[in-house]
Amino acid sequence: MTKAERREQQERQRAAKAEKAAQNSGKNPPKSANKPSQSSGAGAPALTRRGSRAADFPPKGAQGQSKDAKAGADDKGAHTRGLRIFSHFGLPKPTSHKGEIHPAIVRLGLQFSEFKITGANARCIATLTAFKTVIQDYVTPPNNTLSRHLMTYLSPQISYLVAARPMSVTMGNAIRQLKLDISGTDIDLPEQDAKDALCEKIDTYIRDRIIAADQVIEETAGNKIKDGDAILTYARSSVVEKVLLAAHADGRQFTVTVVDSRPMLEGKKLLQVLSSAGIQCTYLLLPAVGSVITETSMVLVGAHSLHSNGAVFSRAGTALVAMMAKQHSVPVVVCCETYKFSETVQLDSFTRNELAPVELFKSFPQNRPQDLSSLNDQPNLQILNPLYDLTPPSSITAVVTEVGVIPPSSISSIPLALGRTML
Repeated sequence: MTKAERREQQERQRAAKAEKAAQNSGKNPPKSANKPSQSSGAGAPALTRRGSRAADFPPKGAQGQSKDAKAGADDKGAHTRGLRIFSHFGLPKPTSHKGEIHPAIVRLGLQFSEFKITGANARCIATLTAFKTVIQDYVTPPNNTLSRHLMTYLSPQISYLVAARPMSVTMGNAIRQLKLDISGTDIDLPEQDAKDALCEKIDTYIRDRIIAADQVIEETAGNKIKDGDAILTYARSSVVEKVLLAAHADGRQFTVTVVDSRPMLEGKKLLQVLSSAGIQCTYLLLPAVGSVITETSMVLVGAHSLHSNGAVFSRAGTALVAMMAKQHSVPVVVCCETYKFSETVQLDSFTRNELAPVELFKSFPQNRPQDLSSLNDQPNLQILNPLYDLTPPSSITAVVTEVGVIPPSSISSIPLALGRTML
């Protein structure tokens, strides 16, 4: 049988079923089950030459509307397909309230999602501080132990923060250490004493791994700065800011070139702090790096995370600055605490990244507000802002940590230098 014959046979079977159903319900059946009706009234549905129901074809006006809707859907689908290559980048997710979410975590998640707290160190300290409040307000249910039930109670809190903004390496390392401390809590210890001990361990982690580490890096990296040096830095790193301020406080005379880029423009805050301290500064955007790199003595940048293959994951644009510095034989020094170390190997910034929200584009200068206001309304425009990039170890001269100055080829030895207690 041909396709048309099979379709006609199916239509006859449908008509026979409809006739039988009408007879059972007491209604008048269609005139014929074999011949298609030629009437267009309210009787049986008319059949076309191909055996399709006329009801399957919308009216002329509706057909035009359906074509427009289909065209719009196709445009949207093509637009989505064009960006599917970036769909794995970390994006804020709709925050869910599965489980009991502590108010301190809700407030912190809101600050994360609105980028009111940025920077690896600031996010880690804020997270641990919020967990201290959660632990102190926690009450162990009857017939449970703190070391077991507290882990279950913290899981929705962590999920809420991850939904607000993808978790950083520093937060992951700190949370893993906190879980180890909770699991090692003595079950015979009174509840309040156990909570106080956990909070004390959190304070110790912040003091030893972040604050004290920054102080050591300040001294080590500050000794690399000499009188008359021209330091170039990119965006804003809290530890680099401390290094520059400490070197200036020691009486060293140097200049700083702050390179910045959109959409976050973090370098403006660093510029304000350094200039207020009396350091002579120059501010420029990323495309103008080539005009000043030849006059630079050293490039000093921070890091979001440090990988075992020696690659540095940092603010997007750092790799460009580092590779351009290498091209002109300018040393690139990365200031990074060891708690930012990740045992993973990352070869590019495409496999794992995070996207900045479109709302950050509101920081653009409002020279032409009519153009900027319609930026988000363009159907064929998608704003893409990866927050980080990966600097290859070949473009890095040295990494300054609290355990010493390490070449990129020896980054994997950091856990050994810390007695394999690195988390």
